[in-house]
Amino acid sequence: MTDLRLSRRAAAPGVPSWALGVAGVATFLLLAELLPRIGVVDARFTPPASEVFLALVRQASDAAFWLALLHTIVTWGAGLAIALLAGIALGVLFGTVRFLREFTASTIEFLRPVPSVALLPVAVLLLGTGMASTIFLVVYAAFWQVLIQVMAGVQDVDPVAADTARSYRFGLWRRIRTVVWPTALPYAMTGLRLAASVALILTVTGELLISFDGIGGRLEVARQSGAVASMYAYVFVAALLGLAVNLLARRFESSVLFWHPSIRGEVAA
Repeated sequence: MTDLRLSRRAAAPGVPSWALGVAGVATFLLLAELLPRIGVVDARFTPPASEVFLALVRQASDAAFWLALLHTIVTWGAGLAIALLAGIALGVLFGTVRFLREFTASTIEFLRPVPSVALLPVAVLLLGTGMASTIFLVVYAAFWQVLIQVMAGVQDVDPVAADTARSYRFGLWRRIRTVVWPTALPYAMTGLRLAASVALILTVTGELLISFDGIGGRLEVARQSGAVASMYAYVFVAALLGLAVNLLARRFESSVLFWHPSIRGEVAA
């Protein structure tokens, strides 16, 4: 990451990175405004950016919009929290106990590649068409991101440190707390960052296909009613949520891992 930042500075000396980011967004919005107006794309299906913005303002003036946004955030947060707790607990357990790691390896490799959307009919049959089905999909998708990372972190424990803990007769819980967890924590933070984005994708997908609640549900209603500008407005809201989730996850990672060399290197850069 440091090398990438240095290359950007070398390519554009004197220009701050945030200015380049703003310029990129402005260019995209300009093209989104001009291309439909000059007929390069069909304005019926891809309205100008100004129309999408006005539709977003109209939607934001309605209390139902904010309730839908809150519904999406709550669903995302609940699913991510469950996946995080389960992924960390089982990741530490499977990574620490060799028998369990080998016993579950084939099962994990069999279940992990299954797309969460493929389980949509199962979720509806078991849990109905409410929030619970969407949370089920979120947990299933996000859980693997955390589990695999935590297991990798546990396996990366320094053998010398592990042998030293055993020679001092550390109990299992003390060994996990003082030796295993500090090594696995950076991996867990990576799993959290990946899981947060995946959880948001599945939240919107579940709302769009199952419950018709939240931002995803309002997006689908806009599509069915032919309100194209409003549909794109909700796509834009989902994109903003994704950006916010990524920024918050990175900020949380930096605050938790302030002592880690990778974070200190970023700050120094």
